[in-house]
Amino acid sequence: MEVTCDEFTISTDRSRLDIDAIQRFLVEDSYWARERTIEQTKTAIENSICFGVFQGNKQIGFARVVSDQATFAYLGDVFILDQVRGRGLSKWLMETIIAHPDLQGLRRWILATRDAHSLYEKYGFHSLVHPDRWMERPAPDAY
Repeated sequence: MEVTCDEFTISTDRSRLDIDAIQRFLVEDSYWARERTIEQTKTAIENSICFGVFQGNKQIGFARVVSDQATFAYLGDVFILDQVRGRGLSKWLMETIIAHPDLQGLRRWILATRDAHSLYEKYGFHSLVHPDRWMERPAPDAY
C-alpha cells in the first residue's frame, strides 16, 4: 500500500524502510526503545505491518502494528522526525494506519504512550475501560 500527499509518501513496502534511520531514532530519540538492539528492531519489523513515512526517498517517520488481523492490534514505535513535525504528518499517518484494509473489524487496538494522548484520542484510543481485566508481564527495563 502506498499513499501520497504533496511531497510525502506513506508506504507499507518493507523494502523501502531505512532500518538504520529507524534504529537511530529509536535508540537516540525515543523514550521507549533506547536499549533495543538492531537485531530486535529487524525482527520487530519482519513481524509487523510497517508504515514508513518518506519525504522523497528519505525516511522521516515510522509506525508498526502487531496484529492477528482478525481481533487485535498493538500500535508501536510511532514517530515523525522533529524537523518535519507540525505539518499534520502524525495525523495523516494515524488515518492511514486505521484505514489499512488488513486492520478492519478488530475488537481491540492498544498502545502505550507517555506524551501523545491527545493525538491518539482523535482516533478512538482512551484509557482502559476495564483495567481490572488487564495484566502485563513487563521486562525490567520496560517503559
